[in-house]
Amino acid sequence: MLTAFLMSLLTPIAPVLPATSKVAQAANQRQIILEPQEMRPLMGKLDDVPMFNSNSPEIVQTEGILLSAFPPEGMAHPKAHLNFPFQGRFDLFTHHISKAPPPVDLRTLYIGAIAYNPTDQPVTIDTLLGASYLSQPDAPFYDAPNYSLNNNGETYRGPGDRAMLDILRGRRQDIFPAQIVIPPKQSRMLMNIPIPVKELDPPLNGRSGLSRLRSNGKVYVATLALYARLNSDGTERAPNLEEWENILKNGDLSKPRDVVPTPPDLTEGAFEYSRVAGVQLGSQWFGNLTDKDSNDLAIPKSGESYSYGLSLLQYGTMGTGQVQTAPLKVRYPDTAYSAHGNYGVQYNLTLPLHNPTNETKTVTLSFQNPIKYDKPVGGLQFFEPLPDDVFFRGSVRVRFRDDRGLAQSRYVHLMMRRGERGKSLVTLTMPPSDRRVVQFDFLYPADATPPQVLTVTTTP
Repeated sequence: MLTAFLMSLLTPIAPVLPATSKVAQAANQRQIILEPQEMRPLMGKLDDVPMFNSNSPEIVQTEGILLSAFPPEGMAHPKAHLNFPFQGRFDLFTHHISKAPPPVDLRTLYIGAIAYNPTDQPVTIDTLLGASYLSQPDAPFYDAPNYSLNNNGETYRGPGDRAMLDILRGRRQDIFPAQIVIPPKQSRMLMNIPIPVKELDPPLNGRSGLSRLRSNGKVYVATLALYARLNSDGTERAPNLEEWENILKNGDLSKPRDVVPTPPDLTEGAFEYSRVAGVQLGSQWFGNLTDKDSNDLAIPKSGESYSYGLSLLQYGTMGTGQVQTAPLKVRYPDTAYSAHGNYGVQYNLTLPLHNPTNETKTVTLSFQNPIKYDKPVGGLQFFEPLPDDVFFRGSVRVRFRDDRGLAQSRYVHLMMRRGERGKSLVTLTMPPSDRRVVQFDFLYPADATPPQVLTVTTTP
């Protein structure tokens, strides 16, 4: 799931070290540490808000259609159009990379999102929230602490990380108009934004974005790729509406295509999730985490923990058997069968913690990145020492009342490696019979690799 190719080119390259180096020795001596504890399936479910999920092809090197939910009638390539109308609330997620094809061709790639009104009345689309960022220069990948307070919103690593943070903080960038009115039988651009590569070495750049939209009438939506057009003086300009409409009607699917996914019912051999290009059902996961037949969530016994899986997926259910992946209503045959990773999905979780004992207890809430597994292994597994590969970059928000009874809202940026334990997001001192509600939420960012877990621990 991690954009390994992009990361390998946009981050500093470590020197090749001989087998006797400390790095090689650490890899040879790396151990898997099992910490016995309970894994719980996540309570709640996804909502039914559709999300237009444009993530394949990830690397775009030809003009064409990225994802079209238009009807196929009248189109030059009918199979490129999936015929899914939107009305009411829906989301638009995009994550694509431009790589110069070949390196001497340094034209700017534009990503366009077009909406068409098939009705006889004007349709208004409101942009409730919206964010889109480039890898360079908006949100470069570079090293950072695994835990950083981020209440000012200035810490991010990668465009997916930064875009999801903006949405979590309730923001709309100026590049997204607050409202677009589409006349009957006409189209308008929801997005027409560049991915420049000309000044970069190597000539490679990525862009991630998410918009939360609301339409008061039926619309069709597509994402498209076109290279910049040239003005008479040789300077570049963005494609215009007519040029976008032409590629929509006459273009085929953009290339190169991503790896073909493994059918979900295959039980043997290697499994390829592939990239998503389709309309998923589910924008937010709402969960009230309680004990069975109770309105409370009893804290663990002293020295014990339990965890809830986040973005659990096929062959990565962490022993729970639960798959949280959003289903796809429509998709292309050579793309993912479901929205593996839940990129752009917001998790809204409430933990009504209760100390049922007659002793004061110290309770922590942490976000962790254990080693992925499927069948139960008796707990969570972690690496010692940690590998270099980063599996999660993103910010989470926790809201709670502290030990003085004061309301707190805390944003924390996390940059976690595979098999890494988590630091405390919240530490509560809970007297006997105390009840404390903690709210935890985040949007799953692109360029992260699921799953992760949310862990509640009572210290000895």
